[in-house]
Amino acid sequence: MSLSKANFIINNHSYSADLTAGYDLSIHVKAGAQTVNAFYIPFAQIDAIRVGDFVGSVSAGGSANCENIQFNPHGNGTHTECVGHVSHERISMPNCLKNYFYIAKLVSLEPKTIESDRILFADALDWETIHHEALIIRTLPNTPLKLQQNHSGKNPPFLDVGFAEKLMQHNIKHLLLDLPSVDREEDAGKLAAHKTFWNYPLNPRLDATITELIYVPNHISDGDYLLNLMVSAFESDAVPSKPIIYPLL
Repeated sequence: MSLSKANFIINNHSYSADLTAGYDLSIHVKAGAQTVNAFYIPFAQIDAIRVGDFVGSVSAGGSANCENIQFNPHGNGTHTECVGHVSHERISMPNCLKNYFYIAKLVSLEPKTIESDRILFADALDWETIHHEALIIRTLPNTPLKLQQNHSGKNPPFLDVGFAEKLMQHNIKHLLLDLPSVDREEDAGKLAAHKTFWNYPLNPRLDATITELIYVPNHISDGDYLLNLMVSAFESDAVPSKPIIYPLL
């Protein structure tokens, strides 16, 4: 028996979703340079463990594959971060995200070019249509090159602080976007959009998250989806994640 349709209620509204038609928005963590990268973070390394006579590689004569993985979630693939990213107190993702299903709106937005910057401003959205807990932003132009983009030193697009403030005011708890950061690559350490979205340090939104470095293929239409925000069980401010969206029926 296969489950293909789910009926559910979120915030007193009834929905149905097709669970056979999910889209994976994550860019996987993998070794080597042929993948996404940002902030001059070294590329991920995945190597067979060697302990005494044991080698964790069947192809190298070992009895089983067993690998060490060295990576940084902020630059080596899709990741979800919490307010612990900017707080003095150590706050980890597993302690912030307690629910994993949300109604999300996917929008495609084109940044405005101002001198050397490409910026997403609040007026790019029709805020009267935003009544969601999650917002997914696909920036334009959009090509599969984003799957292998090295953003380091390229000053990629980012959010205007006013945009982050509107997100917070509309109580959008979960922001997902295909950029390495909501803030400018070089911003003198201000991280103003991060802090504004999380309302830090005034009254931190501990249950709000930002997911960066996703990829949304062009064949996925803008609109409303069921979002399953799956995160790894690392005790850290940011962890690898795998957001899946399902069409609503």
